[in-house]
Amino acid sequence: MLWILLTAAAAPLQVARNALQRGLVGDAGPWGATLVRFLFGLPFSLAIFAVTAALTPGASAHWSVAYAIAAFVGAVAQMAATAALLVAMHRSGFAVATVMQQSSLPLSAAFGALALGDRIGSHAWAGIATTTVGLAILSWPRRDQMAGAGLGAVMGLASGGAFAVALNAYRQAGLLLEPHHAIYSGVASVCVAQAIQTTILVAALAVLRPAALLAVVRSWRPSLGAGFFGAAASACWFGALALAPAGPVRAVGVIEAPIAAAAGRRLFKERLSVRQLAGGALAAIGVAVAALG
Repeated sequence: MLWILLTAAAAPLQVARNALQRGLVGDAGPWGATLVRFLFGLPFSLAIFAVTAALTPGASAHWSVAYAIAAFVGAVAQMAATAALLVAMHRSGFAVATVMQQSSLPLSAAFGALALGDRIGSHAWAGIATTTVGLAILSWPRRDQMAGAGLGAVMGLASGGAFAVALNAYRQAGLLLEPHHAIYSGVASVCVAQAIQTTILVAALAVLRPAALLAVVRSWRPSLGAGFFGAAASACWFGALALAPAGPVRAVGVIEAPIAAAAGRRLFKERLSVRQLAGGALAAIGVAVAALG
């Protein structure tokens, strides 16, 4: 199935973007680093769309108010999810925020089924549930990391909910723009979403943190790599979402976790515990069940 291949391709591209983006926070701060993925990804997204449009002569964009609303909601929800995750990490640390943010997986499936009428089979639901449990085990914080977890846990849950809204809004946008050419529709929607996000973040940083905006501009050379990999990953994600419900796509996208773990061990000398390895294995089983479902 094409959506599985697209999601699988997105995972290593996203890990590469995150690895490059990790070293870009510096003077730009977390919001400046967030802007990097959109600002420097947009030119590559436009180039990818130009190639896709040339290779899809029968495709035509069906612009509408409904599409604009879906794309805007997805773009803003994605930024809101990032903001909530940043607050959660600040309040309760990375571990608590991460485990609560994993709620985006079941919430994506539930939101798509209830609000958009997506039909998800029993095997896919079982895979989503298994993957969610595996992710919880993988990222569950140690006892000493649970202090003051209240607000951070709430914000982490809010982040998961916002990501769920974003995924389903992007899926709806892709279906509205060109339902018969998923890749064309997905890449076009990436361009629209990144343009919205870039405009909002540039305006906000120009007013609130001009020094961070200047730091982003100065780091344009190393940012190009993060922009390219981010654009390519987003194109694959959006194409997959135009072909399949957000729940199964999000579940299969969990294959990013073992790739990220391997990259972390190789590049940053990070190691996983036995519990984390067991959680990762369970998540992998859930991915396989969701894909087959």
